[in-house]
Amino acid sequence: MARRSARGSQDHVIDLRSDTLTKPTDEMRAVMARAEVGDDVYGEDPTVALLEERVAGMFGHEAALFMPTGSMANVLAVRSLVAPGQEVLCEASAHIARAELGAHGAYSGVTMRTWIHPRGQVDLPTVRTLFAPDMGPFFVRTTAISVENTHNFAGGAVLPIQDLRDLREYATGVGVAVHMDGARIWNAHVATGVPLAEYGAIADVLAVCLSKGLGAPVGSLMVGSADAIAEARVWRKRMGGGMRQVGILAAAGLHALDHHLERLADDHAHARLLAEACGVDPVAVDTNIVVVQHADALGFVAAAREAGVLVSAVGPTAVRLVTHLGVSRVDAERAASVLATL
Repeated sequence: MARRSARGSQDHVIDLRSDTLTKPTDEMRAVMARAEVGDDVYGEDPTVALLEERVAGMFGHEAALFMPTGSMANVLAVRSLVAPGQEVLCEASAHIARAELGAHGAYSGVTMRTWIHPRGQVDLPTVRTLFAPDMGPFFVRTTAISVENTHNFAGGAVLPIQDLRDLREYATGVGVAVHMDGARIWNAHVATGVPLAEYGAIADVLAVCLSKGLGAPVGSLMVGSADAIAEARVWRKRMGGGMRQVGILAAAGLHALDHHLERLADDHAHARLLAEACGVDPVAVDTNIVVVQHADALGFVAAAREAGVLVSAVGPTAVRLVTHLGVSRVDAERAASVLATL
C-alpha cells in the first residue's frame, strides 16, 4: 500500500492506528500451514489443546479456552463471576465498559459501576466506597472487580503489581472475585519484568489476546479454573463461537509466544520515540501506545494520512498512536519526523 506525498514521491504508508493491524510473518504462515488439526468443538484439535495448556500454565491457572475475539473472552470471563442482576466494578474507560458495545449487559445481564482515573489505575479507596455487599432484595450486589492491564484508553498504562496485590487482598477480604482484561498483559510483562504467573495470581479469570502485539491474525484466550473454563466452553458454543479445525490459528498463537514476546520491547522503544517527537513526555509512555492531545484531532488525523502516516482519533482532542510488529525502527523514525512537523 502506498500513497503519493505532497512532494510527489511514492511513500510506504506507516500504519499506527492499532496493533491489531499486524499481518502474519512468513514464518508464522509456514507454521500455520503445517499445523495438526482436528474438530475443536469435539475437543479434538491437538494444536488448540497445546495452546490452551501452555497459556494456562504461563499464568498459573488450571485451564484456558481459545476464543475468536478478545471481547468474547472478556464477556465469558466476567460472566463466570457475575450473575445476571449483579455488578462488576471497573475503571470508567475500561474496554469492557467502553468498547464492547454493551455486550456484558446484552448477553449476561451484568451491570457496571465505575471509578475514574486519568491513567486507568486502581483507585482502591474509591473501590471501597463503591463496593456493595449483599444487602437484601433492594440493592445490586458487587460480585467482581475488573482491571485492565495494560490500559488501552489510558495510553497503554501499566498497573503496578503492588496496587494489584492490594486489590486482590481487599477483594478476598470482602468475598468478591477479580477479572483481569489482559489483552496487552504481554506488554506489561515485558515492560516491567513481572512474571506472567504473578499477574495470573491477581485474578480469578483473565482474558489475554494473541492478535495485538504478539502479531497472530486471530485469537484470545480466557484463563481460569477448570470449572469456569468448562462452563465457558458451553457458552462459547451457545454464542456461536464454536470453531472446528482451528488449530491453524492456534499454531499462529504458539509461534507468536515463541518468537514475538520479547520483541515487544522494540515496540515500546518506538513508542517513546514517537512520544518525544510529538511533545509527549516519553517517561509517561509505559508500553506501545501514545496519546497525543491536539485541538483538532480529526484534522490532525487527516493531515497525517496525507503525509503517509495513519493514526486514529480517540476523542475530539485526542489522537492515538500504536506501535507494533509491522512498524520497523526506520518506520518509527520517519513517522516521528512527519508527526513532529504536523
